[in-house]
Amino acid sequence: MVLAHLFNRIQSANRTQSASSLAGTTNYFLVNHPEILKVYRAIAGQQPHLYKKDFQRPTTLINQIAQGKTSADVLIIDEAHLLLSQADHYNNFYGDNQLASLMQTAKVIVVVFDETQVLRMKSFWTEQRLEHLVAPYPHERYRLTHQFRMHASDALVRWINAFTHHDLRPVPSSGGPHYDLRIFADAEEMRQAIVQRNQEAGLARIVSTSGYPSTLDGGKHYIQEGRFRLPWDQYNYTQTPWAELPQTINEVGSIYTCQGFDLNYVGVILGPPVTLTADGQLTIDLAKYTDVEAFKRRSDLTDPHQLRLIKEQLVLNSINVLMKRGVHGLYLYAHDPQLRAFLLNHHC
Repeated sequence: MVLAHLFNRIQSANRTQSASSLAGTTNYFLVNHPEILKVYRAIAGQQPHLYKKDFQRPTTLINQIAQGKTSADVLIIDEAHLLLSQADHYNNFYGDNQLASLMQTAKVIVVVFDETQVLRMKSFWTEQRLEHLVAPYPHERYRLTHQFRMHASDALVRWINAFTHHDLRPVPSSGGPHYDLRIFADAEEMRQAIVQRNQEAGLARIVSTSGYPSTLDGGKHYIQEGRFRLPWDQYNYTQTPWAELPQTINEVGSIYTCQGFDLNYVGVILGPPVTLTADGQLTIDLAKYTDVEAFKRRSDLTDPHQLRLIKEQLVLNSINVLMKRGVHGLYLYAHDPQLRAFLLNHHC
């Protein structure tokens, strides 16, 4: 909520302090994620100087500026790694890069970017690409080295970071004095533990990587692991974030419903694409990844070897997002028997 606090101060100066250099400016808070946008617009309803219209999706603002309907002085961009880095006509973005489009119009932009949360080819970014884009403009860079969501030990955070870079290490025996880390041999037992946590503390949900049947056709598609059987999250037409809807305790969330959202406890299913070889190598089987949107072709990435590495990292990034949702606890279950056995039996 640091960014929301910053934006609240900007808009308070804009709307209440006539002597401020921010007085009378037109400022927006942008995030390219519908579920996170709902959270921020709910915050706007609680603050006298924040309006819901101050919070927008990037494409909406870019198109409004192009049509002469508004302008932009200061922009705060959360989850900037979700900005489109190529045209996406389906979502009405016809430029080449959303950040480049916004930099041509705004006077000041604050960007929060995490390369390890890039999830799709159409929003493919690296730190180098970002640096190249901002190089012609005056800019300052700050590296944030500590995460504030998880009340977990540094050892567990380091383990997750290693895992999501193909480095499988023995699991820490504890998540820390204020963090509940559990590995499960049975997905249904994990579900029951999450249900109990939800009854006790709220905001406990099951989430999963891709690798199970999933089609945007309005129907239900199920994740099944032994006795465990729950449907994927349904499209959320309400203004309430997915995780805050009571019925979603009976669904499995994805990166698209939980990215950027804090859960108290998260149960993560590592699906069929995430495997452990006989010689102990953590591997990603791209053929088993069922999120077809993630790997859509782009004209500036054509080398087969580079493409494979990028796709594997996108999958690992999705795991990074899922594993770091829980403020107070992380529960893990792996579909692959070898990986599951390693997680259960190798501790440090």
